[in-house]
Amino acid sequence: VQLQACGGGLVQAGGSLRLSCLGSGFTTDDYAIGWFRQAPGKEREGVSYINTNDGNTYYADSVKGRFTISSGNAKNTVYLQMNSLKPEDTAVYYCAAGDPVDSVYLLADLTMDYWGKGTQVTVSS
Repeated sequence: VQLQACGGGLVQAGGSLRLSCLGSGFTTDDYAIGWFRQAPGKEREGVSYINTNDGNTYYADSVKGRFTISSGNAKNTVYLQMNSLKPEDTAVYYCAAGDPVDSVYLLADLTMDYWGKGTQVTVSS
């Protein structure tokens, strides 16, 4: 399983970006997928997850209502649509895959087995 996050860039506050997690060797039907981010000097945090066992999604409070995670039709792609971006969203964003779990609330970075290289998102004020 190999993952690659792409779609980052520089955007003004209030703008939008769509990140893509492109995978090889897996389908979104078989793995739970998570988006994580890490800003300079801060710990990595979980942003959004999608759990294939129950189809449920999770969003961190800081992005709820602004970000949307979804699976692509190709079944090896997961998107993170990010709207109303804020400067505090600036970070390197990573996607990761792990075994599905009974509840989306059990997903975390420790449950992810595969990680892709990150993509930089910079939001200017």
